[in-house]
Amino acid sequence: MKSEHSVPTMKDVAREAGVALGTVSKVVNGIPVGESYRLRVEEAIKKLNYQVNSYAQGLKANKTYTVALLLPNTEDPFFASLAYHINLSLLKRRYRMLLCCTVNSDQEQEYITMAQQNKVDGIIGLTYNPNLQIEENTPFVAIDRSMGSKIPCVASDNFAGGQLAAEKLADLGCTNVAFLRIGSSLDNEPNKRKAGFENGCLSRGLSYKMKILNDGEPFEEFTRFLSEHIHDGRLSFDGIFCVTDRLAYLIIKTLRQLNLRVPEDVQVIGFDGIRVFPGAEHVCSTIVQPVPEIAEMCVNLLLQENISAKPPLVCLPVTYVSGGTTREGEI
Repeated sequence: MKSEHSVPTMKDVAREAGVALGTVSKVVNGIPVGESYRLRVEEAIKKLNYQVNSYAQGLKANKTYTVALLLPNTEDPFFASLAYHINLSLLKRRYRMLLCCTVNSDQEQEYITMAQQNKVDGIIGLTYNPNLQIEENTPFVAIDRSMGSKIPCVASDNFAGGQLAAEKLADLGCTNVAFLRIGSSLDNEPNKRKAGFENGCLSRGLSYKMKILNDGEPFEEFTRFLSEHIHDGRLSFDGIFCVTDRLAYLIIKTLRQLNLRVPEDVQVIGFDGIRVFPGAEHVCSTIVQPVPEIAEMCVNLLLQENISAKPPLVCLPVTYVSGGTTREGEI
């Protein structure tokens, strides 16, 4: 008989539920059993307040049931949303997430080394270090950046998103547009937004100019660029595509400081699908990345045991949503 103050064991659960020890083990490990057995075991677990020893489980299965997630930060709403949905996807599979905010690309290798030393079962990373080294036996899934044929990359269809932005601006009556970008010079999937936008402009006969800054360059370059295209109080562009919603937010503030109205004088489309709060309105009209689907795909690929079946690149479809910085109501 179990002591009143002793920690309940799996044997205690089996005795309480009136089932075999193996049945309790299957329920605890998520292996299907008859519904009546599962309910009896779960009721016994709840009654006895039995706690699964995940450390012991991990030793037995040679797993830690822990996955590391590397992100630049969680201050950016897009990165925060990724962290939230990847954690949900892992929790559904009874995995825990070790969140690593790298702050700068120099720290990415340190975090990967730390994650490997902690014997995580895999790493999901949105990284910028061009010289990143991943041990061959460490499962790794990249977001937005192809890192070789043996490492799967999950991304939105950035080319199609850029093209969609140009087509929407054309549909909304724009004839002369601008493409604004600030970001890493690293060769990654989001860079394809530029090529997609150019393709959309050419297919719709839109005149366009581009202003591209690398990370660290002063934002004032955008202000100067816009100011140079104002004549007699009018901006020569009637549409602007910003490569992220964050940039769109800053550009909209700048336009208003220049006494230009959005969307009356110039329409603006961003990229990401950032909302003020979950479920609230979008920050701007935008190309929405399917973050829940990106998260689910990353986790599926990471935990998939057949490495040869993992595709080198998975592109997920994007959508357009009006967010008040375009003139849909006037079409």
